Amino acid sequence: MQASPMLLPKPVGDVFSRLPAYPGSLLFVTALNLALAKQLGDDVGDMLKGKSLRLCVTDARVAFDFAWINGRFVARQPSRPDAAPDLTISASAHDFVLLAQRKEDPDTLFFSRRLAMEGDTELGLMVKNTIDAIELPVFDPQQFAPVKVLGRLRERLLSTAVMARKHH
Repeated sequence: MQASPMLLPKPVGDVFSRLPAYPGSLLFVTALNLALAKQLGDDVGDMLKGKSLRLCVTDARVAFDFAWINGRFVARQPSRPDAAPDLTISASAHDFVLLAQRKEDPDTLFFSRRLAMEGDTELGLMVKNTIDAIELPVFDPQQFAPVKVLGRLRERLLSTAVMARKHH
């Protein structure tokens, strides 16, 4: 565990905090649906039904509001600024990346007060246990490096060209 976790510089957080919340929530739930939705059991879906959730990235000062509706995650705009979601999970951007990379576990971050859960504790425990139980690929931010993205695009284009030649 790091003694002093990395935080986004305050000017970066200032910029992120000025962005509208809903588009970020829409992107976030798209990623959640791709990574998690099909792996969740009916019992988890039943417990999530009708619950509003919020993921807060504390140093970026952004929050993603979402709910589980009809078997998938759906972005939500807070109904009222003072309306609390059923469950809020908060951490720094760096700590969320460490969780996604499986370099830190939620319990360690929670007990070192770097991860917070507020609201429905039973729901929070179920979310934590569900994520722990699912075999997710380890998040590698290097996969988004421009060289790697362009390399994958080049491979797809070459593959498509080869297939097109075979069919002509």
